[in-house]
Amino acid sequence: MASDARCQSEKEKMMATCLVVAVGVSLLGLYLKGDDLSHWRRMRRRRKKKKIRVYMDGCFDMMHYGHCNALRQARALGDELVVGVVSDAEIIANKGPPVTPMHERMIMVKAIKWVDEVIPDAPYAITEGFMKKLFEEYNIDYIIHGDDPCVLPDGTDAYALAKKAGRYKQIKRTEGVSSTDIVAGRMLLCTRERSIIDSHNHSSLQRQFSHGHSPKIEDGGPGTGASTRVSHFLPTSRRIVQFSNGKGPGPQARVVYIDGAFDLFHAGHVEILRVARGLGDFLLVGIHNDHTVSAKRGAHHPIMNLHERSLSVLACRYVDEVIIGAPSEVSKDMITTFNISLVVHGTVAENVEYEKKRNETKGESEKRYYEDKTYVSGD
Repeated sequence: MASDARCQSEKEKMMATCLVVAVGVSLLGLYLKGDDLSHWRRMRRRRKKKKIRVYMDGCFDMMHYGHCNALRQARALGDELVVGVVSDAEIIANKGPPVTPMHERMIMVKAIKWVDEVIPDAPYAITEGFMKKLFEEYNIDYIIHGDDPCVLPDGTDAYALAKKAGRYKQIKRTEGVSSTDIVAGRMLLCTRERSIIDSHNHSSLQRQFSHGHSPKIEDGGPGTGASTRVSHFLPTSRRIVQFSNGKGPGPQARVVYIDGAFDLFHAGHVEILRVARGLGDFLLVGIHNDHTVSAKRGAHHPIMNLHERSLSVLACRYVDEVIIGAPSEVSKDMITTFNISLVVHGTVAENVEYEKKRNETKGESEKRYYEDKTYVSGD
């Protein structure tokens, strides 16, 4: 009898314990109901899951939308993207002198919205010592490169060690553009005299063309520029969506607007966009169409076509949205449509009459103009 009583008592204790647990779980479910419960579960999973850090290196010389797309693809393979920018000395030793110097290439890479961390003066090839540093100091899980071959002067694969270690992943190269294509193809088509191009040093070549200071040549009419002849880029809505933030301004957001050609997107463009973004909550950038740029700068401009220029600007972390083919004048309707609070422009104007007309409209609406003589214009 005593034994039966003890068994009955133990059963009652177990049932009481189960009841307490069930009530506790029910109360937790009530407390963390709906989205709260889902958020709690996600947080638990995140604590258990280690962030995947990926590494990608490159010269990033005369940075264009192809580079940006490579960084976007690399970032998609992990949670954090660390980018190594190859030093000038390493580029000279392996490929020849870069067009843009190291400090400008660093500015460009840091400005890309998919980049989390940047390593300056990275080696051109992944050596055993550098690979160990990546794995141990930077906690890199995978080394990323495009599907185009990267061969050293001695004929060996620059990523052979990473592949051997099983820590290598490959992305697809963006078709239709390369730095060689821009320099040796498009820019050199802007002049007939090779000696004129040779008279300019490498570091100023990109800026010279992007500001429209190419040698005088016969006009072939607007729209007959170099970019229309040699560009192989085929824009798609999917690619634009991939580069876009996909978010509009909030109801009380201060929308800042700046427009320009933004041809051969460079460090000066990045700086003025950074300043413009700091003046509000949402930065809207207008990209002038090819016809407008050609009319102002000459038949062989722009070097990069409208959609190529739009993607380069969209990839910048300071930009929230772009208007592809923006009008050369900011109208009242445009200000109302996009709820623009402030229009920003630089101190360099391509067209004096246009700039004069623009200033005369200052008092027509809430539109105001901001000038900072430290920075170049968006054009």
